Amino acid sequence: MSSGGGYLCCVILPWAEEWAEGAIETIRAVYQEYHFTWDPEGYHADLYDVRGQYLADGHRFWVYVEDGRVLGTAALEKYPLLPGEIGQEVEFEGKIRVAGTDGSVERLYVHPDGRRRGIATQLMNTVVEAARAEGVTALEVWSDKRFLSAHQLYAKLGAIQVGDRICDDPDVSPEWGLVMRL
Repeated sequence: MSSGGGYLCCVILPWAEEWAEGAIETIRAVYQEYHFTWDPEGYHADLYDVRGQYLADGHRFWVYVEDGRVLGTAALEKYPLLPGEIGQEVEFEGKIRVAGTDGSVERLYVHPDGRRRGIATQLMNTVVEAARAEGVTALEVWSDKRFLSAHQLYAKLGAIQVGDRICDDPDVSPEWGLVMRL
């Protein structure tokens, strides 16, 4: 279905450079809402080079587009199975991660204008379907402790809380670690 501007009305699309500005705007809007620090040269540098930081390494990145506007983002990162019992915290590439996982949900954000419409659920289902299709057996999710609605969504989809850590973002935000077996 198409709107007057020629875009599909509501659709989840794989990353294309034409969505870069909208994806950054969506994530930045969430950061402004929660009074988080925006760090384009550091913590958010991946968003300015999605092709190099995600796609070039075989990871995936999607945007939810409605009438030509990006209202949501999500990414799937894949990596070798992390050692240890599923749910234990381990250090991997300098970060605390969840043992027994071989993928992670990254950059799941919904613009405040798009909330309570199922966009996050659709994006999560896209990530999970792609992960299963690519042989991922368990996903880790790290989520700021203030994102209560997100935690409810993850639980509804079968994720269980297994730990916590301090994020390496500029605000040193406390996060819950969750694991979702696929």
